[in-house]
Amino acid sequence: MSGKEKEFKASRCVNVNGMTLHYAVEGEGSPVILVHGNGEDHSLFRTEMEQLTAAGCRVYAPDSRGHGANEPLEEYHYADMAEDMYQFIQALGLEKPALYGHSDGGIIGLLLEMTHPGTLGVLAVSGTNLSPEGLVPSFLEEFTELNRKKPDPLVTLMLTEPHIDPEMLGKIQIPVLVTVGDNDLILRTETDRIVSNLPDAHLVVVEGADHGSYIADSEIMGELLIRFLRQAGYIKEQP
Repeated sequence: MSGKEKEFKASRCVNVNGMTLHYAVEGEGSPVILVHGNGEDHSLFRTEMEQLTAAGCRVYAPDSRGHGANEPLEEYHYADMAEDMYQFIQALGLEKPALYGHSDGGIIGLLLEMTHPGTLGVLAVSGTNLSPEGLVPSFLEEFTELNRKKPDPLVTLMLTEPHIDPEMLGKIQIPVLVTVGDNDLILRTETDRIVSNLPDAHLVVVEGADHGSYIADSEIMGELLIRFLRQAGYIKEQP
């Protein structure tokens, strides 16, 4: 196992919101937090972490509550996860970090900045929905049936939450990159609803991509994120 692989493990931990969160950290420079989706862990972002550190960022990749190296739970709520990330930022003393969230991570990012405006410097979200009805109906039907046969608290979470009022997105005054695959699990009308209600949104539709194909083991999302961070003045072009 290489030194980089060891370093990428969630070998650090911090106590927030009544529980312990494990996280990986790498690089030096402007702080960027990467938040994974439902049933995943920080290792989803191995490629993006390498790209961002090379671009001059200090990258924090936590495992969300009940995921990865953290103890599993019997019940989950996005509001709790958003508060976890807010307290994570406070505990580590991060000053207006950038946050990128995929899927559930995007929901967490939106809720965090809505409930604690001004915490983040910039925000990016991928494949994110405001309610379960924003998911493709066939996906909802499939997982509703699976969860009926074998209940899973994480599946229950995505079938019953979030419930974000689109108008409340107006509280988010920072630049927000919104990306979605053109064959995503998120309805295009849902993505358009998010973009139209954010004061400073920047939409990118990734052609030929599904919900996570341009994120896991792909350089596409990292390139989009770095370009966005540079355009927002959050990081500078490398000489």
